[in-house]
Amino acid sequence: MATTGKQLFTTLEADGTLTVAIEDVTFPDPSGNQVLVRMEAAPINPSDLAILVGGADVENASYSSGKFVATVPEPANAGSRARHGLKLPAGNEGAGTVVAAGDGDAAKALVGQRVSCVPGNAYSQYCIADAAMCLPLGDHSAEEGASAFVNPMTALGFVENAKADGQDAILHTVGASNLGQMLTRICKEDGIGLVNIVRKDSQVDLLEKLGSTHVVNSSDDDFMKHLRAAIEDTGAFYGFDPVGGGQTVDTAFRAMEQVAVKQMTEFSRYGSTQPKRMFIYGRLDTGSTVLTPSYGFGWTLSGWLLFPFLQSAGQDIVTRMRKRVRDNLTTTFASHYKMRVNLDEMLTKEAVMDYRTMKTGEKYLVTPWS
Repeated sequence: MATTGKQLFTTLEADGTLTVAIEDVTFPDPSGNQVLVRMEAAPINPSDLAILVGGADVENASYSSGKFVATVPEPANAGSRARHGLKLPAGNEGAGTVVAAGDGDAAKALVGQRVSCVPGNAYSQYCIADAAMCLPLGDHSAEEGASAFVNPMTALGFVENAKADGQDAILHTVGASNLGQMLTRICKEDGIGLVNIVRKDSQVDLLEKLGSTHVVNSSDDDFMKHLRAAIEDTGAFYGFDPVGGGQTVDTAFRAMEQVAVKQMTEFSRYGSTQPKRMFIYGRLDTGSTVLTPSYGFGWTLSGWLLFPFLQSAGQDIVTRMRKRVRDNLTTTFASHYKMRVNLDEMLTKEAVMDYRTMKTGEKYLVTPWS
């Protein structure tokens, strides 16, 4: 029996016209180890926004019921050439109840259970998902489990990555985000040093209440002095940055090098030999990444993405990470939401303009049936 429901699609044409609309869809029956999930909640993460709104001029877009049409200016449109003409779903993760399954044993075992999943089209009333990528939520609500994958597994991934590289301290450039708060709790539990960079005094207070001992406010006049002190105290020459554009990474590298030079016993014209590594894992700032290499030659800048990390980590580590998330969904890995919207409401001008800004601690949750 065919299952029908509403689903969001986003289409970018070659001329830069972006159309985001809710459509009626007939969903296929699941096969093999697939399950059909009746979606109940899905967060709007920064990683969703690239495909959802990209670099579009949403302020001057045309809005109507369940739809908006905007223009993506150059060079953002040229940079998205690969998706021109493609009608794409959106929404990396969410949670809901499995209502049908293929003939695989793993899939059939999930029927009737509430699960979190990563279907890639979570802004929908139904989704087809791989049973192997579903996490049974037990007694947890869909809202509690909606963000059970991307942020928790990313934060845990940072710590696993650091441990694998022999590091016992991490620097994080957006410490007060949902993910940053999770990372603070994880590092406290695991005995990993953590330097959190934030932008407001209220965010300093927030993280200190969570037990963070090294929170540095980038708005302070003596920011660099405090950042150097925190790096020196923790040994955090290894960091993660979701901003991407601008000089955030450059600032971290300069502070690390200044600490390393201070610790040198002999002068070197080439700077320190202290290895310094930063990973960019997001593009909150879509501008150019500005580097002013005055930090010796022992530095490395890399990209970091969750799914490649999980593939390289191995099944044992991934299984352990998933169990830790499920066991601590309402504590270590709790997410908080500013607003709850249905599919039509998420495409109103008010909502788009708000969640597009990606303000710290102001995440939206999509509830497709409300």
